[in-house]
Amino acid sequence: MRQTKFHGRIEDSARSCDYPGCEEPGEFRAPGSRGHGFDGPGDYRWFCLQHVREFNAGYDWFDGMSADEIYEAQAPAAGWRRESPSFRGAAHFATPRWADFEDPLDAIGARAEGIRNAARARGERAQAEAARAVRFSAREREALQVMGLTQEADKPQLRRRYSELVRRYHPDRNGGDRSHENRLQRVVEAYQVLRRANGFS
Repeated sequence: MRQTKFHGRIEDSARSCDYPGCEEPGEFRAPGSRGHGFDGPGDYRWFCLQHVREFNAGYDWFDGMSADEIYEAQAPAAGWRRESPSFRGAAHFATPRWADFEDPLDAIGARAEGIRNAARARGERAQAEAARAVRFSAREREALQVMGLTQEADKPQLRRRYSELVRRYHPDRNGGDRSHENRLQRVVEAYQVLRRANGFS
């Protein structure tokens, strides 16, 4: 669909004009009900050029409103206390609700502060993860894999794991079976690397 020189015209529309009895294409959008509140006109109606002109000439947004409702709708902050998706509690960080504030500028400021706090927390988490990532060198990380340990392991865990693996692979504990000697040698070498690692200090 594309627009032409008539402002708001949408050509190639499959809609028919909503005016009763008119079979021309409905290429011009017009406000519908007020069902969507102050944020918009609700469901749209579609008219041909002639009927959208007639509709616009007689359209009154305030039609059917009481004097108080009209006053409320024209207030500078009309509708600001209603929640938008970004101010609902389901957002990915703690955000204030519109209804918690008397002044919309306070609500906007509180939301901005929430965004800054969330960004700061993300930055701190990223720094902590980066620090954990460089706790061990590449060679030390490879040795941890040989030992079957994670980078969160401490020195007592390292010693227990070493003792366990030596007992598992040593020929004396396997009836003289030397088929695990290569694995045992790798464990011993890995332990020698890790017992001097700064990450365990």
